[in-house]
Amino acid sequence: MGLTMAARAALLARLSRKEAPTANTTAGRDFATLPAAREMALVRAGAETMEIPNPFFRAHEGIAGGHSIIGNRELINFSSYNYLGLNGDVRVAEAAKSAIDRHGISASASRIASGERPVHAALEAALAANYNAEAALCFVSGHATNVTVIGHLLGPRDLIVHDALVHNSGAEGVRLSGAKRIAFAHNDWAAAERELATNRKRHTRALIVIEGHYSMDGDMPDLARFVEMAKKYDAWLMVDEAHSIGVLGATGRGVFEQQGVDPSGVDIWMGTLSKTLSGCGGYIAGSSVLIDVLKHSAPGFVYSVGMAPALAAASLASLQIMRDEPWRVIRLQENARAFRDGARNSGFDVGPSAGLGIVPIILGSSVKAGRVSATLFEAGVNVQPILFPVVPEGSARLRFFMSSEHTAEDIATTLAALSAACG
Repeated sequence: MGLTMAARAALLARLSRKEAPTANTTAGRDFATLPAAREMALVRAGAETMEIPNPFFRAHEGIAGGHSIIGNRELINFSSYNYLGLNGDVRVAEAAKSAIDRHGISASASRIASGERPVHAALEAALAANYNAEAALCFVSGHATNVTVIGHLLGPRDLIVHDALVHNSGAEGVRLSGAKRIAFAHNDWAAAERELATNRKRHTRALIVIEGHYSMDGDMPDLARFVEMAKKYDAWLMVDEAHSIGVLGATGRGVFEQQGVDPSGVDIWMGTLSKTLSGCGGYIAGSSVLIDVLKHSAPGFVYSVGMAPALAAASLASLQIMRDEPWRVIRLQENARAFRDGARNSGFDVGPSAGLGIVPIILGSSVKAGRVSATLFEAGVNVQPILFPVVPEGSARLRFFMSSEHTAEDIATTLAALSAACG
Protein backbone atom coordinates (compact mmCIF):
# COMPACT_ATOMS: atom_id res chain seq x y z
CA MET A 1 0.00 0.00 0.00
CA GLY A 2 2.99 2.30 -0.12
CA LEU A 3 3.70 1.75 3.58
CA THR A 4 7.20 1.48 4.98
CA MET A 5 8.31 -1.95 6.14
CA ALA A 6 8.07 -0.77 9.73
CA ALA A 7 4.52 0.51 9.28
CA ARG A 8 3.48 -2.69 7.52
CA ALA A 9 4.96 -4.79 10.33
CA ALA A 10 3.12 -2.69 12.92
CA LEU A 11 -0.17 -3.21 11.10
CA LEU A 12 0.42 -6.95 10.87
CA ALA A 13 1.16 -7.08 14.59
CA ARG A 14 -2.03 -5.12 15.29
CA LEU A 15 -4.08 -7.49 13.17
CA SER A 16 -2.52 -10.52 14.82
CA ARG A 17 -3.55 -9.22 18.23
CA LYS A 18 -7.00 -8.25 17.03
CA GLU A 19 -7.73 -11.52 15.22
CA ALA A 20 -6.18 -14.02 17.62
CA PRO A 21 -8.53 -17.05 17.65
CA THR A 22 -10.36 -17.88 20.86
CA ALA A 23 -9.87 -21.20 22.58
CA ASN A 24 -13.11 -22.50 21.06
CA THR A 25 -12.24 -21.50 17.48
CA THR A 26 -11.31 -24.26 15.02
CA ALA A 27 -8.80 -22.70 12.64
CA GLY A 28 -9.79 -25.04 9.82
CA ARG A 29 -13.33 -23.62 9.85
CA ASP A 30 -12.42 -19.98 10.41
CA PHE A 31 -12.69 -17.99 7.16
CA ALA A 32 -10.66 -15.21 8.77
CA THR A 33 -7.58 -17.42 8.50
CA LEU A 34 -7.72 -17.36 4.69
CA PRO A 35 -4.85 -15.37 3.10
CA ALA A 36 -7.33 -13.16 1.24
CA ALA A 37 -9.14 -12.31 4.46
CA ARG A 38 -5.93 -11.31 6.20
CA GLU A 39 -4.79 -9.25 3.22
CA MET A 40 -8.11 -7.36 3.13
CA ALA A 41 -7.92 -6.78 6.88
CA LEU A 42 -4.45 -5.34 6.40
CA VAL A 43 -5.62 -3.02 3.63
CA ARG A 44 -8.60 -1.83 5.70
CA ALA A 45 -6.47 -1.26 8.77
CA GLY A 46 -3.97 0.73 6.73
CA ALA A 47 -6.69 2.87 5.18
CA GLU A 48 -8.22 3.47 8.60
CA THR A 49 -4.85 4.47 10.04
CA MET A 50 -4.27 6.96 7.22
CA GLU A 51 -7.91 8.15 7.27
CA ILE A 52 -8.56 7.18 3.66
CA PRO A 53 -12.29 6.45 3.10
CA ASN A 54 -13.30 3.24 1.35
CA PRO A 55 -13.92 4.15 -2.32
CA PHE A 56 -15.52 0.82 -3.22
CA PHE A 57 -19.15 -0.34 -3.38
CA ARG A 58 -20.61 3.16 -3.35
CA ALA A 59 -24.29 3.07 -4.27
CA HIS A 60 -25.26 4.90 -7.46
CA GLU A 61 -28.84 6.10 -7.04
CA GLY A 62 -29.68 6.41 -10.72
CA ILE A 63 -28.19 5.69 -14.13
CA ALA A 64 -24.39 5.75 -14.01
CA GLY A 65 -23.21 7.53 -17.13
CA GLY A 66 -21.11 10.64 -17.61
CA HIS A 67 -22.69 11.86 -14.38
CA SER A 68 -24.13 9.90 -11.48
CA ILE A 69 -25.95 10.45 -8.18
CA ILE A 70 -24.10 9.12 -5.13
CA GLY A 71 -25.25 10.01 -1.62
CA ASN A 72 -27.86 12.42 -3.02
CA ARG A 73 -25.09 14.36 -4.78
CA GLU A 74 -24.43 14.62 -8.51
CA LEU A 75 -20.85 13.88 -9.51
CA ILE A 76 -18.94 13.79 -12.78
CA ASN A 77 -18.54 10.05 -13.18
CA PHE A 78 -15.54 8.20 -14.61
CA SER A 79 -16.29 4.83 -13.02
CA SER A 80 -18.74 3.39 -15.52
CA TYR A 81 -18.34 1.32 -18.68
CA ASN A 82 -21.33 3.12 -20.21
CA TYR A 83 -19.06 4.29 -23.02
CA LEU A 84 -21.71 5.48 -25.47
CA GLY A 85 -24.38 6.49 -22.96
CA LEU A 86 -26.72 3.73 -24.16
CA ASN A 87 -27.50 2.33 -20.73
CA GLY A 88 -30.46 4.55 -19.98
CA ASP A 89 -31.34 5.35 -23.58
CA VAL A 90 -35.12 5.17 -23.85
CA ARG A 91 -34.95 2.94 -26.94
CA VAL A 92 -32.81 0.40 -25.13
CA ALA A 93 -35.12 0.46 -22.11
CA GLU A 94 -38.18 -0.02 -24.31
CA ALA A 95 -36.58 -3.03 -26.02
CA ALA A 96 -35.92 -4.62 -22.63
CA LYS A 97 -39.46 -3.89 -21.41
CA SER A 98 -40.99 -5.35 -24.56
CA ALA A 99 -38.93 -8.52 -24.12
CA ILE A 100 -40.20 -8.84 -20.54
CA ASP A 101 -43.79 -8.42 -21.73
CA ARG A 102 -43.26 -11.14 -24.33
CA HIS A 103 -40.98 -13.63 -22.56
CA GLY A 104 -40.98 -12.76 -18.87
CA ILE A 105 -37.82 -11.96 -16.99
CA SER A 106 -35.86 -15.22 -17.01
CA ALA A 107 -35.11 -17.81 -19.68
CA SER A 108 -35.93 -20.28 -16.87
CA ALA A 109 -33.63 -23.01 -18.19
CA SER A 110 -30.49 -23.65 -20.16
CA ARG A 111 -31.00 -22.81 -23.80
CA ILE A 112 -30.21 -26.35 -24.90
CA ALA A 113 -33.06 -27.59 -22.72
CA SER A 114 -35.90 -25.10 -23.03
CA GLY A 115 -34.45 -21.64 -22.66
CA GLU A 116 -34.13 -20.53 -26.30
CA ARG A 117 -35.87 -17.32 -27.32
CA PRO A 118 -35.88 -15.62 -30.76
CA VAL A 119 -34.05 -12.59 -29.37
CA HIS A 120 -31.02 -14.77 -28.55
CA ALA A 121 -30.61 -15.75 -32.20
CA ALA A 122 -31.17 -12.16 -33.36
CA LEU A 123 -28.46 -10.82 -31.03
CA GLU A 124 -26.01 -13.54 -32.04
CA ALA A 125 -26.59 -12.87 -35.73
CA ALA A 126 -25.90 -9.15 -35.17
CA LEU A 127 -22.72 -9.88 -33.19
CA ALA A 128 -21.48 -12.27 -35.89
CA ALA A 129 -22.15 -9.60 -38.52
CA ASN A 130 -20.07 -7.10 -36.53
CA TYR A 131 -17.01 -9.29 -37.09
CA ASN A 132 -18.00 -10.63 -40.53
CA ALA A 133 -18.01 -14.01 -38.77
CA GLU A 134 -20.09 -17.05 -39.57
CA ALA A 135 -21.76 -17.34 -36.17
CA ALA A 136 -21.76 -16.17 -32.56
CA LEU A 137 -22.89 -17.46 -29.17
CA CYS A 138 -23.88 -15.57 -26.02
CA PHE A 139 -23.18 -16.59 -22.42
CA VAL A 140 -24.70 -15.24 -19.22
CA SER A 141 -21.40 -13.93 -17.83
CA GLY A 142 -18.46 -12.23 -19.49
CA HIS A 143 -16.04 -13.67 -16.95
CA ALA A 144 -17.49 -17.15 -17.37
CA THR A 145 -17.21 -16.84 -21.16
CA ASN A 146 -13.43 -16.75 -21.03
CA VAL A 147 -13.21 -19.35 -18.28
CA THR A 148 -15.42 -21.92 -19.97
CA VAL A 149 -14.28 -21.37 -23.57
CA ILE A 150 -10.53 -21.42 -22.91
CA GLY A 151 -10.89 -24.15 -20.30
CA HIS A 152 -12.94 -26.28 -22.68
CA LEU A 153 -11.04 -25.88 -25.96
CA LEU A 154 -7.52 -26.51 -24.62
CA GLY A 155 -6.06 -29.32 -22.52
CA PRO A 156 -2.87 -30.52 -20.80
CA ARG A 157 -1.12 -31.35 -24.08
CA ASP A 158 -1.68 -27.84 -25.45
CA LEU A 159 0.05 -24.45 -25.21
CA ILE A 160 -1.40 -21.06 -24.34
CA VAL A 161 0.67 -17.92 -24.88
CA HIS A 162 -0.95 -14.78 -23.51
CA ASP A 163 -0.27 -11.14 -22.79
CA ALA A 164 0.82 -10.62 -19.19
CA LEU A 165 -2.06 -8.16 -18.68
CA VAL A 166 -4.96 -10.30 -19.92
CA HIS A 167 -8.01 -10.15 -17.70
CA ASN A 168 -8.39 -12.48 -14.73
CA SER A 169 -11.10 -14.38 -16.62
CA GLY A 170 -8.61 -15.33 -19.33
CA ALA A 171 -6.02 -16.36 -16.77
CA GLU A 172 -8.59 -18.50 -14.95
CA GLY A 173 -9.60 -20.17 -18.20
CA VAL A 174 -5.96 -21.01 -18.88
CA ARG A 175 -5.58 -22.47 -15.39
CA LEU A 176 -8.72 -24.58 -15.83
CA SER A 177 -7.51 -25.96 -19.16
CA GLY A 178 -4.33 -27.43 -17.68
CA ALA A 179 -2.40 -26.31 -20.77
CA LYS A 180 1.18 -25.10 -20.56
CA ARG A 181 0.89 -21.39 -19.84
CA ILE A 182 3.41 -18.76 -20.95
CA ALA A 183 2.84 -15.06 -20.32
CA PHE A 184 4.75 -12.60 -22.48
CA ALA A 185 5.62 -9.00 -21.60
CA HIS A 186 2.69 -6.67 -22.16
CA ASN A 187 2.13 -5.76 -25.80
CA ASP A 188 5.47 -7.28 -26.86
CA TRP A 189 4.56 -9.25 -29.98
CA ALA A 190 8.21 -10.16 -30.55
CA ALA A 191 8.36 -11.79 -27.11
CA ALA A 192 5.20 -13.75 -27.93
CA GLU A 193 6.73 -14.99 -31.17
CA ARG A 194 9.90 -16.09 -29.40
CA GLU A 195 7.85 -18.19 -27.01
CA LEU A 196 5.92 -19.80 -29.86
CA ALA A 197 9.11 -20.52 -31.81
CA THR A 198 10.60 -22.24 -28.77
CA ASN A 199 7.59 -24.16 -27.52
CA ARG A 200 5.00 -24.70 -30.27
CA LYS A 201 6.28 -28.00 -31.68
CA ARG A 202 6.04 -29.74 -28.32
CA HIS A 203 2.28 -29.24 -28.05
CA THR A 204 -0.79 -30.46 -29.93
CA ARG A 205 -2.68 -27.18 -30.15
CA ALA A 206 -1.74 -23.61 -29.38
CA LEU A 207 -3.73 -20.52 -28.48
CA ILE A 208 -2.63 -16.88 -28.39
CA VAL A 209 -4.74 -14.66 -26.10
CA ILE A 210 -4.65 -10.87 -26.30
CA GLU A 211 -7.07 -8.00 -25.73
CA GLY A 212 -8.25 -5.37 -28.16
CA HIS A 213 -8.17 -2.54 -25.61
CA TYR A 214 -6.39 -3.16 -22.32
CA SER A 215 -8.39 -1.95 -19.36
CA MET A 216 -5.48 -0.98 -17.11
CA ASP A 217 -3.41 1.02 -19.61
CA GLY A 218 -5.92 1.89 -22.35
CA ASP A 219 -3.58 0.72 -25.11
CA MET A 220 -3.93 -1.70 -28.04
CA PRO A 221 -2.00 -4.64 -29.52
CA ASP A 222 -0.52 -4.68 -33.01
CA LEU A 223 -3.29 -6.93 -34.30
CA ALA A 224 -1.79 -7.56 -37.74
CA ARG A 225 1.41 -8.92 -36.14
CA PHE A 226 -0.55 -11.38 -34.04
CA VAL A 227 -2.68 -12.51 -36.98
CA GLU A 228 0.47 -13.21 -38.97
CA MET A 229 2.04 -15.01 -36.00
CA ALA A 230 -0.98 -17.25 -35.47
CA LYS A 231 -0.86 -18.41 -39.07
CA LYS A 232 2.89 -18.95 -39.01
CA TYR A 233 2.79 -21.15 -35.90
CA ASP A 234 -0.50 -22.96 -36.59
CA ALA A 235 -2.15 -21.42 -33.54
CA TRP A 236 -5.59 -20.06 -32.76
CA LEU A 237 -5.78 -16.33 -32.04
CA MET A 238 -8.29 -15.12 -29.44
CA VAL A 239 -8.99 -11.40 -28.96
CA ASP A 240 -10.91 -10.17 -25.91
CA GLU A 241 -12.98 -7.19 -27.04
CA ALA A 242 -14.59 -6.42 -23.67
CA HIS A 243 -13.43 -2.78 -23.76
CA SER A 244 -13.11 -2.54 -27.56
CA ILE A 245 -16.60 -2.80 -28.97
CA GLY A 246 -18.18 0.63 -29.15
CA VAL A 247 -14.83 2.23 -28.31
CA LEU A 248 -12.37 1.38 -31.10
CA GLY A 249 -12.85 2.03 -34.79
CA ALA A 250 -14.65 4.77 -36.68
CA THR A 251 -18.01 3.13 -35.99
CA GLY A 252 -17.13 1.19 -32.84
CA ARG A 253 -16.74 -2.25 -34.39
CA GLY A 254 -13.51 -2.90 -32.49
CA VAL A 255 -9.76 -3.18 -32.82
CA PHE A 256 -9.86 -4.67 -36.33
CA GLU A 257 -11.71 -1.59 -37.60
CA GLN A 258 -9.39 0.73 -35.68
CA GLN A 259 -6.32 -0.82 -37.29
CA GLY A 260 -7.72 -1.78 -40.70
CA VAL A 261 -7.20 -5.53 -40.23
CA ASP A 262 -9.37 -8.22 -41.83
CA PRO A 263 -11.36 -9.72 -38.92
CA SER A 264 -11.27 -13.18 -40.49
CA GLY A 265 -7.65 -13.47 -39.34
CA VAL A 266 -8.86 -13.84 -35.74
CA ASP A 267 -10.16 -17.30 -34.85
CA ILE A 268 -12.01 -16.41 -31.64
CA TRP A 269 -13.57 -13.01 -31.04
CA MET A 270 -14.69 -12.60 -27.44
CA GLY A 271 -16.53 -9.68 -25.90
CA THR A 272 -18.89 -8.62 -23.18
CA LEU A 273 -22.39 -7.17 -23.26
CA SER A 274 -22.17 -5.24 -20.00
CA LYS A 275 -20.29 -2.18 -21.23
CA THR A 276 -21.18 -0.43 -24.49
CA LEU A 277 -24.04 -2.88 -25.09
CA SER A 278 -26.00 -2.15 -21.89
CA GLY A 279 -26.68 -5.74 -20.86
CA CYS A 280 -24.87 -8.49 -19.03
CA GLY A 281 -23.00 -11.50 -20.34
CA GLY A 282 -20.36 -12.41 -22.87
CA TYR A 283 -20.12 -13.63 -26.45
CA ILE A 284 -17.91 -15.57 -28.81
CA ALA A 285 -17.87 -14.95 -32.57
CA GLY A 286 -16.07 -17.11 -35.09
CA SER A 287 -16.56 -20.04 -37.44
CA SER A 288 -19.78 -22.03 -37.50
CA VAL A 289 -17.83 -25.13 -36.45
CA LEU A 290 -16.42 -23.37 -33.37
CA ILE A 291 -19.83 -22.07 -32.34
CA ASP A 292 -21.47 -25.45 -32.89
CA VAL A 293 -18.88 -27.12 -30.66
CA LEU A 294 -19.37 -24.56 -27.90
CA LYS A 295 -23.15 -24.57 -28.19
CA HIS A 296 -23.34 -28.31 -27.60
CA SER A 297 -20.43 -28.97 -25.25
CA ALA A 298 -19.06 -25.91 -23.41
CA PRO A 299 -19.99 -26.43 -19.74
CA GLY A 300 -20.60 -22.72 -19.11
CA PHE A 301 -23.25 -22.72 -21.83
CA VAL A 302 -24.80 -26.19 -21.75
CA TYR A 303 -25.18 -26.31 -17.97
CA SER A 304 -26.06 -22.66 -17.39
CA VAL A 305 -29.39 -20.89 -17.62
CA GLY A 306 -29.85 -18.96 -20.84
CA MET A 307 -29.37 -15.19 -20.94
CA ALA A 308 -32.40 -13.24 -19.70
CA PRO A 309 -34.40 -12.19 -22.79
CA ALA A 310 -34.58 -8.59 -21.60
CA LEU A 311 -30.78 -8.37 -21.44
CA ALA A 312 -30.44 -9.85 -24.90
CA ALA A 313 -32.95 -7.34 -26.24
CA ALA A 314 -31.17 -4.44 -24.56
CA SER A 315 -27.83 -5.47 -26.04
CA LEU A 316 -29.33 -5.95 -29.50
CA ALA A 317 -30.90 -2.48 -29.39
CA SER A 318 -27.61 -0.97 -28.17
CA LEU A 319 -25.69 -2.61 -31.00
CA GLN A 320 -28.16 -1.28 -33.54
CA ILE A 321 -27.96 2.25 -32.15
CA MET A 322 -24.15 2.09 -32.13
CA ARG A 323 -24.24 1.29 -35.84
CA ASP A 324 -26.85 3.94 -36.65
CA GLU A 325 -25.27 6.74 -34.61
CA PRO A 326 -21.49 6.67 -35.11
CA TRP A 327 -21.30 10.21 -33.75
CA ARG A 328 -21.39 8.64 -30.28
CA VAL A 329 -18.13 6.79 -30.96
CA ILE A 330 -16.55 9.91 -32.41
CA ARG A 331 -17.51 11.99 -29.37
CA LEU A 332 -16.20 9.32 -26.98
CA GLN A 333 -12.84 9.26 -28.75
CA GLU A 334 -12.65 13.05 -28.85
CA ASN A 335 -13.33 13.20 -25.11
CA ALA A 336 -10.73 10.54 -24.35
CA ARG A 337 -8.06 12.29 -26.42
CA ALA A 338 -8.88 15.66 -24.87
CA PHE A 339 -8.62 14.25 -21.35
CA ARG A 340 -5.45 12.27 -22.07
CA ASP A 341 -3.70 15.18 -23.76
CA GLY A 342 -4.83 17.65 -21.11
CA ALA A 343 -3.59 15.40 -18.31
CA ARG A 344 -0.27 14.82 -20.07
CA ASN A 345 0.19 18.56 -20.64
CA SER A 346 -0.44 19.08 -16.92
CA GLY A 347 2.45 16.76 -16.12
CA PHE A 348 0.57 13.58 -15.32
CA ASP A 349 1.73 10.11 -16.35
CA VAL A 350 -0.97 8.65 -18.60
CA GLY A 351 1.07 5.60 -19.55
CA PRO A 352 0.61 4.24 -23.07
CA SER A 353 -3.09 5.19 -23.31
CA ALA A 354 -4.28 5.45 -26.88
CA GLY A 355 -6.85 8.05 -25.84
CA LEU A 356 -9.84 6.06 -27.05
CA GLY A 357 -11.85 5.11 -23.97
CA ILE A 358 -9.57 4.48 -21.00
CA VAL A 359 -7.04 6.89 -19.55
CA PRO A 360 -4.98 5.96 -16.47
CA ILE A 361 -3.38 8.58 -14.25
CA ILE A 362 -0.44 6.69 -12.77
CA LEU A 363 0.41 8.11 -9.34
CA GLY A 364 2.76 5.45 -7.96
CA SER A 365 1.82 4.48 -4.43
CA SER A 366 -1.53 3.03 -3.43
CA VAL A 367 -1.70 5.51 -0.56
CA LYS A 368 -1.46 8.47 -2.91
CA ALA A 369 -3.98 6.99 -5.34
CA GLY A 370 -6.44 6.39 -2.49
CA ARG A 371 -6.01 9.90 -1.10
CA VAL A 372 -6.34 11.63 -4.48
CA SER A 373 -9.45 9.59 -5.29
CA ALA A 374 -11.00 10.66 -1.96
CA THR A 375 -10.11 14.31 -2.58
CA LEU A 376 -11.63 14.21 -6.06
CA PHE A 377 -14.79 12.62 -4.68
CA GLU A 378 -15.22 15.52 -2.27
CA ALA A 379 -14.66 17.88 -5.22
CA GLY A 380 -17.46 16.22 -7.20
CA VAL A 381 -15.52 13.75 -9.36
CA ASN A 382 -16.03 10.00 -9.00
CA VAL A 383 -13.05 7.92 -10.16
CA GLN A 384 -11.82 4.66 -8.69
CA PRO A 385 -8.24 4.03 -7.57
CA ILE A 386 -6.54 0.85 -8.76
CA LEU A 387 -4.30 -0.32 -5.96
CA PHE A 388 -1.82 -3.02 -5.04
CA PRO A 389 -2.16 -6.01 -5.47
CA VAL A 390 -4.36 -5.47 -8.56
CA VAL A 391 -1.39 -3.60 -10.04
CA PRO A 392 2.21 -3.82 -8.81
CA GLU A 393 3.09 -1.40 -6.03
CA GLY A 394 4.66 1.61 -7.67
CA SER A 395 2.09 1.69 -10.49
CA ALA A 396 -1.11 2.44 -8.56
CA ARG A 397 -3.39 4.71 -10.52
CA LEU A 398 -6.71 6.37 -11.04
CA ARG A 399 -8.51 4.79 -13.97
CA PHE A 400 -10.74 7.13 -15.96
CA PHE A 401 -13.40 5.48 -18.12
CA MET A 402 -14.55 8.09 -20.60
CA SER A 403 -18.04 8.48 -22.02
CA SER A 404 -19.59 10.15 -25.03
CA GLU A 405 -21.78 11.92 -22.46
CA HIS A 406 -18.90 13.86 -20.89
CA THR A 407 -18.77 17.52 -21.87
CA ALA A 408 -15.80 19.79 -22.44
CA GLU A 409 -16.71 21.47 -19.15
CA ASP A 410 -16.65 18.10 -17.36
CA ILE A 411 -13.16 17.42 -18.67
CA ALA A 412 -11.83 20.88 -17.81
CA THR A 413 -13.34 20.73 -14.31
CA THR A 414 -11.86 17.29 -13.70
CA LEU A 415 -8.38 18.24 -14.89
CA ALA A 416 -8.42 21.30 -12.63
CA ALA A 417 -9.57 19.22 -9.66
CA LEU A 418 -6.91 16.61 -10.40
CA SER A 419 -4.16 19.23 -10.48
CA ALA A 420 -5.41 20.77 -7.22
CA ALA A 421 -5.58 17.34 -5.52
CA CYS A 422 -2.00 16.53 -6.52
CA GLY A 423 -0.60 20.02 -6.05
